[in-house]
This record gives sequence, C-alpha cells and structure tokens, in this order.
Amino acid sequence: MLNFNLSLHIFVKKHTMSSNSILEIFGRNVQKYRKEQHLSQEKLAEYAGLHRTYIGMIERAEKNITLVNIEKNSKSIKY
Repeated sequence: MLNFNLSLHIFVKKHTMSSNSILEIFGRNVQKYRKEQHLSQEKLAEYAGLHRTYIGMIERAEKNITLVNIEKNSKSIKY
C-alpha cells in the first residue's frame, strides 16, 4: 500500500462554502488526485481497504466520509 501522511489541506483548499459543499469539494479533489496518479477507483479502493463503489460515492459527494476513511484515502494517494 502506498503510504503518505494525512494532509487535509490538500483535499480541502480555500473555497467558499456558499458555492460548493465540503463534500463536493472533497470528492472533486479525491478524483483529481486519483486521476493524477493514474489510479482507477478500484485500485484506490484496494490500496485504501475500501469498496470500489464507496470511492465513487465519495467522488460524487453522495457519502459523508468519516475521518478514518479520509485517512485511508490520503495514505493511498501520492500528492
């Protein structure tokens, strides 16, 4: 598994909350960094120990992701 330190500021950059929800911002950034690493949702899920459909739900802002799962994601994406 790729091992990287949690850095929430990478995922949640300076955005106004009035224009986008935190879940939308987080989801877009997970997708952006996943694609930059040429990882499929399935491969990211495997690295993070999560289900593939859960990654998709995060990226579409359909899930209110827990801090524990944020840490799993962050350790799986090189930034």
